[in-house]
Amino acid sequence: MDFKQNQKINQVTEKTLVVGIDIAKRTHYACFVDERGRVLQKSFSISQSHDGFEYFYQRILQTLNEHGKTEVLVGIEPTGHYWLNLAYFLEERGIPLVMTNPMHVKRSKELDDNLPTKHDRKDALVIARLVKDGRFSYPRILKDTEAELRVGSTFRSKLVEELGALKNRMIRWLDRYFPEFTQVFPSFGKMAMAVLECTPFPSDLYEKQPDEVLSLYRGVEGLKSPQRPKAVRLLEVAANSIGVTEGHEMARIEIATLVRRYHQLEQEIESITEQLVELVQTSVEYEWLSTVPGLGDTTIVDLLAEIGSFSHYEDPRQLIKLAGLTLRENSSGQHKGQKRISKRGRRKLRALLFRVMMPMIRHNVAFRELHEYYTNRQVNPLRKKQSIVVLCGKLLKVLHGISTKRKAFDAQRMMKDIPSLAEAM
Repeated sequence: MDFKQNQKINQVTEKTLVVGIDIAKRTHYACFVDERGRVLQKSFSISQSHDGFEYFYQRILQTLNEHGKTEVLVGIEPTGHYWLNLAYFLEERGIPLVMTNPMHVKRSKELDDNLPTKHDRKDALVIARLVKDGRFSYPRILKDTEAELRVGSTFRSKLVEELGALKNRMIRWLDRYFPEFTQVFPSFGKMAMAVLECTPFPSDLYEKQPDEVLSLYRGVEGLKSPQRPKAVRLLEVAANSIGVTEGHEMARIEIATLVRRYHQLEQEIESITEQLVELVQTSVEYEWLSTVPGLGDTTIVDLLAEIGSFSHYEDPRQLIKLAGLTLRENSSGQHKGQKRISKRGRRKLRALLFRVMMPMIRHNVAFRELHEYYTNRQVNPLRKKQSIVVLCGKLLKVLHGISTKRKAFDAQRMMKDIPSLAEAM
């Protein structure tokens, strides 16, 4: 057991009231225990309202007085976003809040009664006893810029997700009414959107000349010079289209609605991205993170939205664990299992790092050299995906170092642990 775990256990003394709360949407359940896990107050309900929170707070004060306790530690099993209101309420009153892992709650619920029964009242007691054993973590209550970045980045990702779903709906529409469209326009660029806005059906292009359709497309906002070769090719494929010819009246309304929503989403994403970039540029870390080649402004926004300030972490290994990149293995006796990443952490952060590393290997010389070294070394060469995972951890270490030490990115220093590469730089 490491020192951090000992610290957590020592935090619960004979003067500590331990509270376990099972979080729900409408009604939470809380249970009070002492430092040895003995029940002081059986599970009771708390409504998700100001009156419910005040009632809970008064119950805490009453129990502290009745049992001669002077400190309180509240533990919760986080459920979606429903715990946030209670967390801010407790913070305003100076009551510390910790979190238990939902998987730990699930696996330890049979210890008391040897039954697989699961309900909110029982879970509250299980959570309280996990807390008194020091099996909890400390949540970060986001404030100011960190809170704005998290909310804004989440909203932006939802808009991007909605845009992707909208593209799929447009592709489905084209597959029915104009399947040859993608032969001319493989992606939804400005001219492709102009075509869908003005002449979405092959029948709209029959007996038309290139100059006629080009004149139509020039009238679309944002498209100054449509390409003539594409217009000619579009007329050719439209002449022999196999698209469905029934239901055009409603289909025209549908595609017009989809096109309008597409433009609206593009504008909303552009607007929120600009605001987020302006916001992140006011942060302390931005000056140093922006010195890393291959790390763009939107990536920095998403990174800080997931991680927060790097100053919150004493060691970069905490970041690696947060991303779920810690190695694990299942070994027993003479059997030695294969090492894999734990995937216990923020999956969005892990996905972000993986997406960032692909272009970074192309545009950042230092990371490209490291990738080639890991995949081509004589002893224990890594597969490409394994190398990318290793480099994701390396990136977190580098970003933590330059942010906490307030220094610009230095490729030579990053590669000093591999002398042959450092000499080649």
